[in-house]
Amino acid sequence: MSRRGNDLFRILFSDGGQVERNVLTLNVLLLGDRQSGRSSVGNALIGGEEFQTGACISGVAVTTEHRLLSRNYRRFFRRQGAESDLTLRVVDTPPLLPRPHSIVHELCPEGVHVVVVVARADRPNDNTHLEERVQNLLGPEWRRHALLVLTHADHLKEAGLRSSDYLTQASDWLRVLAEEAGGGVSLLDNSCDWPSIRGRPLRERLLRLSARNHHRSLRARTEVSL
Repeated sequence: MSRRGNDLFRILFSDGGQVERNVLTLNVLLLGDRQSGRSSVGNALIGGEEFQTGACISGVAVTTEHRLLSRNYRRFFRRQGAESDLTLRVVDTPPLLPRPHSIVHELCPEGVHVVVVVARADRPNDNTHLEERVQNLLGPEWRRHALLVLTHADHLKEAGLRSSDYLTQASDWLRVLAEEAGGGVSLLDNSCDWPSIRGRPLRERLLRLSARNHHRSLRARTEVSL
């Protein structure tokens, strides 16, 4: 069930008691298959390299347990004429994590504001059961809160494909998600240092998506509802 985000903004005060600025806190959930690039996208969002990344051996995922990292961006945007901070709480979860609903509820008791679905552009047939897992976790409204991020988009350039052409040829689940995701699609080129280059545009996109949803959040379903 969605929760209204009116309580997400809190006011910081200076030592003299004067209002200084607002702070908006958003919970972001990263989801994707093994080797999809979730941790790299997480690093781009928090502007660091705290999420573990690296080459995988024999398809074994680098991320083997959930992890929550937070970063505050001072004066990131303006709200009602006042400068406001943006705090992102980014949760990375392995694809085969047992009892994910319990973990997400524990880390984000107030709910998830944005779901970032990460998939590799050069592996369009992966993640075929991802949508079912996300819906079981967050309910049918999750697509309104979703942003699809396609990593390894440099392979599209090598193949001479435009993103629009690629999506028309993609597998059914990926094409439908690209059409229905509230935040649209972002393509990331892994041949360049995209985490540092694309970090701010990704954060701005998350902020716009959450604002369109009035900063409502989705709570993880309980085991009973699953």
